[in-house]
Order: sequence, then structure tokens, then C-alpha cells
Amino acid sequence: MNPRRWWFRRTLRFRITVVATGVAWLCLMALTSLAPSLIARVQISAVDSELTKAVAVGSGPSVRVLDTAGAPLDGLPAPDLTPAEVRTLKSGRPVLREDGESAMRWQGRVDTAPDGTPRLIAAGDTLVGYNGANDLGTKWLAVATALVALLVGIATWLSVRSSLRPVERMRVAAAQLPRGERLPVPESQDELQALAQALNGLLARRDEATERLRRFTGDAAHELRSPVTSVRAQAEVAVAHPDPDFSLEVLESVVEESERLSALVDALLILARADSGELPRAEPVDLVLQVHAAVDRMPSHDLLVQVAAPMSACMVSATRTEVELVVDNLVRNASRYATSLIRIAVLPAAREVRLVVDDDGHGIPPEHWARVFDRFYRVEEHRGRASGGFGLGLALVAHLVRQRRGSVRVSDSPQGGARFEIRWPAYR
Repeated sequence: MNPRRWWFRRTLRFRITVVATGVAWLCLMALTSLAPSLIARVQISAVDSELTKAVAVGSGPSVRVLDTAGAPLDGLPAPDLTPAEVRTLKSGRPVLREDGESAMRWQGRVDTAPDGTPRLIAAGDTLVGYNGANDLGTKWLAVATALVALLVGIATWLSVRSSLRPVERMRVAAAQLPRGERLPVPESQDELQALAQALNGLLARRDEATERLRRFTGDAAHELRSPVTSVRAQAEVAVAHPDPDFSLEVLESVVEESERLSALVDALLILARADSGELPRAEPVDLVLQVHAAVDRMPSHDLLVQVAAPMSACMVSATRTEVELVVDNLVRNASRYATSLIRIAVLPAAREVRLVVDDDGHGIPPEHWARVFDRFYRVEEHRGRASGGFGLGLALVAHLVRQRRGSVRVSDSPQGGARFEIRWPAYR
């Protein structure tokens, strides 16, 4: 088994405990490995302080007076010092000689005798149990290391379990919450409060998406039922009355309903792709060119269409298909409800480009402005169906513009009808 996969399949409590215990054990083992030198340093430092005082005074039970060759001048037996150790003491450096379980420590300095001859003042003391103390201290530290690491592991396990218990309760509660309910937010200003707030935000988005999907599915089914039922009814009538002239009329009606049905399906597919987050790479699109093309695509009518746009190109950051859909929907919407006049304006700025479409129809009441861009929403139910609309055109406009970080707005037009204003980011 892959060790990495095995490790990440363990619980968070297990992983934190193992890491904390391992770090504690490694630190204590490092301290244990340094224990002999630390213990020796403590012992030697204690003896050195006494020997330094004795050498400075030049008298005491541990002080010896030697000549520069190491021979005794104080009438006592020769000290156990090698010539190399004598040279070391004359240089002012200490000497440590280990002998079995104990050790001998010497300090010395060169002094001048009353007759002017140089002499060596040396002081030595025995470090009883020097090596034994080091070994015993290391063993006890090793035992203490194991015990402390075990205690750290137990404490970490209990602490993590206690810390994660509220998170587990929150997880269980979130899984069992009915739609519309929210988790209680702790009063403490800590990570649990932030987690509860984040989960509540997630639940709110879940409920909103569920409600939007439910409403979208219901509205789509309702809209699809009408043309499908019409096509079926007309086909049944044609089968029941096989008159060639009547069948031709029925077929023309079936074609018309099929076109409406195809347009509805295409709009639903565009919205579905947009909801899935599929966002094509933005490119520079000339809004002025697209406006003129949309006006040319308008069916023949008695409306006067006025276009106010710069002579130069106005590039927006989108795709050609998106801009074409937006402009076509706005122009088609205006032509559907205008009485005699449509005005289209393209207004470039430093960071954005505005598209304003005005008509002289009867307008949209202000109470509908907030919802006019919702899917399947109609200001007047009978007007939308009679004109062949499904309530998806403006929803497409809003979604395509907003996904490019633009904005859409509806208001009253100076011509007396409705004004739709689109703001697209300028391509830079």
C-alpha cells in the first residue's frame, strides 16, 4: 500500500497525535543524546570554580607547587601528571584525565618564586563518579523521554478529540438540517464561529440553488407542455380528418409551433451551459458592428430605428456569440413593444462601454424592474404568450453580461417606453 495514501486515510485525530508525539520524542531524544556532555559540563564547572580560587590564592589542600618540569617543590610525592599535561597547565589551560568511573581535573598557572625562579602552581581534584553519573543520567533521561512522549501522545489525543467534538456535532447537525434551517452560530469569536457561518452560507447557497432548479424545472416543463400539446392536438385532428387542404394548414401550424419549441430548447441549453460555469475565453468584439448587424437582421416593420454610435470601433470583452445574443434580444424586445420608434446608443468610456436601447411603447412598471431579468418572468402573462416570448430573452441578456462582470438595468425611457442599459467591460 502507498504510505502516503495510507497516511491520508487515517483520521485527523490520529495524524495530529502521531505528529505531536513524534516531534516531542525527537526533541527529547536530542536532549538525551546531549545529556552526557551537559552533565559533564555541570560537574566540571562546579570543580573549576573551586580550583580557580585555590590556584589564585596559591594554598590549600589541593594545591601543589611544582617546577616547570613538573617535579614537586613542596616536599610531597610527584603528582600524576604527564609532561604533556604539565605543558598544558603552564599554558593556562585545564587538564581533564578520566580514570575508570572517576576523573581528575587540574588547573594551573606559572608563578615566580621569591628567588626569582619560575614555578607552576597547580590544583587538582577528583570528580567522583564522573562517568557513572553520565551513564546513569542518560539512562534516566531515556526513560523519561519515553514517558513524556507517551504523555504528550495521550494529551494530544484527548485534546484533539475534545476540540473536534463540536465540529463533529456541527457536521451531524448540518447533515440533518431541513431546508431553510441554519446552524446555531457560537458566540465565541473563534474558528468554530467562522466554520458555522461558512456552513450557513453554504446551506443558504444550497437552498437557493435547489429552489432555483425546482422553479426552473417547473417553468421549463410548463413552457414545453404548451407547444408539445398544440403539436399533438393538431396532429390528431389531421389524422382524424384526412383533408389535404386542412392537413396543409395543420402542417404550417405544426411547423410554427416546432420553431417556437426549438427556440425554447436552444435558450434553455444556453442557460444550462452558462449555469455550469463554462465561460469561453474573452476576445475583443466590436459592439458598434454588432448593433448595426442586429438592426439589419430585424424583420421588415414600420418602426423607425435610430442608431447613435461612434464611427470608430468600440471593443468589449466578451465573445461574438454572447454580444450577438444580447444585442439581438434587446432589439427584438424593443421592436416587439415599440409603437413607432427605437433608439440605440453605444457610449464608450475608459473602462466600459454602454449600450442603451429605448422604445416608445407603454414601458415597464417600476414594481417589475427587479424581476424583469428572472427566467420565465413576464410583465404581462397574456402579452408574452401572444407575442411568442417565453420570458427567457432578458434572462439570457442578464446572465451573459453579468458573467463578464458587466451590469444590466431597466428604467423608463425618455420616449415613454422602456430603457435597457448594458455596461460591458471595455477590452484592454
